[in-house]
Amino acid sequence: MNTTTAAKTAKVTVATIRTWARNGVIAATKTAGRWIIDTASLARRIAIGAMKRPARPIVYSVEAMVAIGGNRWQRNGMDRVYFNNWAAFAGIETTRFTTGNISGASYQGEGVSNSQAYKLLGSIDKVWFDTADGKLHGRYGYDESRVASREEVWSAVVSGIRTAIAAL
Repeated sequence: MNTTTAAKTAKVTVATIRTWARNGVIAATKTAGRWIIDTASLARRIAIGAMKRPARPIVYSVEAMVAIGGNRWQRNGMDRVYFNNWAAFAGIETTRFTTGNISGASYQGEGVSNSQAYKLLGSIDKVWFDTADGKLHGRYGYDESRVASREEVWSAVVSGIRTAIAAL
């Protein structure tokens, strides 16, 4: 089979097929300047690529929390990492006027009104990681949006933090 057909079969680029052939990842011979790919070898490589690796466990630690943007606070026997940027983890994006008022907002990629953005931001007051119990904590605010409940926003924050730690 030629490189174009092999690339379509493996759902990769032709350049990837050529690299695999040069490096011996798949069995191939070069005839008249063109690669001829062994079908069985390509099928084995596709099967290897389809295997899923086990997910790395996500470990909450002070170092990981600080690395993703948390601020460590230690006082009176307490050791916590606070997140002032929790809205970014939840997928709340805002642009502001020079006065500080919201000029545009979105929640998880969907545009929302400025008043709903204020309510989303007011649905959670604080987010922190406590080293004593190794858990994330949050304190709900007083507002609740029609776009998402406090619980949905909290779930989005936790998911965003877990994703950020997994990306480290």
